[in-house]
Amino acid sequence: MNLIQIKKIKTRFIVMNIIKLSAINSTNDYLKELTSKQYVENFTIVVAESQTAGRGQMGSRWDVEPGKNLTFSILVKDLLIEAAGIYHLNVAVAISVIEALDEYSIPSIKIKWPNDILAGNKKIGGVLIENSFKADGKITSVIGIGLNVNQQNFEGLPKASSLAVAAGSDFDKDEIRISITKKLQHNIAKVLHRDLEPLWDSYHKKLYKLGAPMPFENEQGRFMGIIKGVTQTGQLEILLEDDTVSRFAIKEVQLLY
Repeated sequence: MNLIQIKKIKTRFIVMNIIKLSAINSTNDYLKELTSKQYVENFTIVVAESQTAGRGQMGSRWDVEPGKNLTFSILVKDLLIEAAGIYHLNVAVAISVIEALDEYSIPSIKIKWPNDILAGNKKIGGVLIENSFKADGKITSVIGIGLNVNQQNFEGLPKASSLAVAAGSDFDKDEIRISITKKLQHNIAKVLHRDLEPLWDSYHKKLYKLGAPMPFENEQGRFMGIIKGVTQTGQLEILLEDDTVSRFAIKEVQLLY
């Protein structure tokens, strides 16, 4: 790991520490280790130009071309929300990414449940949130965000893309990161003030394949269904061919797209 710089920036909401690294195994792991050893300010951000052991949902790897993409983690400390409602944070993060990208007119941006970011049918980013629950009910979260920005070549990854490929031009990575972070501060404030309906409305409006027939796969095999929505505990609601609605947790079903 090669440390580039640590600095503070002041936003409309709070002062944030930013730790910039040239290379690291995982920004989430780095931030978790840092918080275990010393006091770390709320909304501290760790940014890496290269990440050698990035992770996605369910332990999948997140590999990116060094210097071309955004890989960063944000510490959000002492959230006062019920453990059962922790998925509100997932929604706030996903919507923050979407709102930031909408400012750059990226076409066909969607959220593929639970927290992949798509442009059309191609994955351009993902979110991994790791939560720590305290005895007093407070929750500390490390929010990892990976976003393919200026990478052009995705050989062997037919479902991957980037902002540059989708929009036909390169982007300023730091500018996009700052925009996402500002949106996240605003949307986390909504979660804390229980102003949840606008977040969930936005989430469902951007939910990939909402209301459209599509194939799924679970332990029993493949089946057809229609996504009806996501519950506030993060379960995917699918209308089945027998007109019943089943709910699936993150590891219980896969969207085949």
